Amino acid sequence: MPASIDPETLAAEPLKFAYWVPNVSGGLVVSDIEQRTDWSYEYNTKLAVLAENNGFEYALTQVRYMASYGAAYQHESTSFSLALLLATERLKVIAAVHPGLWQPAVLAKLLATVDHVSGGRAAVNVVSGWFKGEFTALGEPWLEHDERYRRAEEFIRVLRKSWTEDDAQFAGDFYRLRGFDLKPKPLTAEGRPHPEIFQGGNSTAARAMAGRVSDWYFSNGKDFDGITEQITEVRAAAAQHDRTVRFGLNGFLIARDTEAEAKETLREIVAKADRTAVEGFRDAVRQAGGSTGDKRGMWADSSFEDLVQYNDGFRSKLIGTPEQIARRIVEYKKRGVNLLLLGFLHYHEEVEYFGKHVLPIVRALEAELPAGAGVAAGTGPA
Repeated sequence: MPASIDPETLAAEPLKFAYWVPNVSGGLVVSDIEQRTDWSYEYNTKLAVLAENNGFEYALTQVRYMASYGAAYQHESTSFSLALLLATERLKVIAAVHPGLWQPAVLAKLLATVDHVSGGRAAVNVVSGWFKGEFTALGEPWLEHDERYRRAEEFIRVLRKSWTEDDAQFAGDFYRLRGFDLKPKPLTAEGRPHPEIFQGGNSTAARAMAGRVSDWYFSNGKDFDGITEQITEVRAAAAQHDRTVRFGLNGFLIARDTEAEAKETLREIVAKADRTAVEGFRDAVRQAGGSTGDKRGMWADSSFEDLVQYNDGFRSKLIGTPEQIARRIVEYKKRGVNLLLLGFLHYHEEVEYFGKHVLPIVRALEAELPAGAGVAAGTGPA
């Protein structure tokens, strides 16, 4: 992302919307409630077309390599992303990948090809990793928390060098390039010198890394105060390197004709939670939040109810009528959020409902915002 991008120009951009691709079984909540959502290719191609026709600019494919915590089956993220790109015309698809399980320059080659095939719509989400069991099952070493982020930072630097330099050279602790010359390079466009690079995380190490190397910073679900803290800190880290970072926020959206209906749906999701799966997930991620020195890692303060939606999506409180949700979404924009990454209970129906009933209100409210809203992270009640 260009270092010279003007903050007011960034804040004036319309909010962008992404959805979690259900390319793993079990839906987006670990619950026995009915979910009219399917992980199949056929379901997902129909969903991708629905999404791009209902206001979604991005889709994020999940990454799982083995059965875990309600996700018994999984389609691999990069190949599934290509399939969705070929089924759509405008949608940008973000493939989640793990450093340690990919060689970054090989991935750079794959994504350059995908970028050409899709007309410049490929993107990547670099996930430092929390699931120790996958790494050990594959015979790969499991690094301590901050080392995983050091490796992820080198991974991103290798991607960027591979995409933008000829005869690329890199000498790191985890990866090396010795005259690597990738051709063809990915497609370029104004403001997009290569496929966009997203990253997640919550810890001090993740925030600092985003400031140094990432285009986008994904946050788990947060209230107003929680996302304000993260945006303020990542922006400060980016400013030290003359960079600009955009911000995405996770949220599980339950829009219904009445607030009571929406709240009842949430109550039923939690009441029917698959307790064994949620507790297994909690045990697995406990080390992620608690393994950092300052205990600021992902899921460090997540309750059982939060973990029923495994990226804390309920905490963003996008639950209510279309107008209530739209107003909350725009309040997040005023605090510096550039993109909402959304999950749903019944994807086909609810993505269409979002496009018809929620998005028009969001756009109308955005048009009323004063110039500069979202430049400085705001404060306010959660």
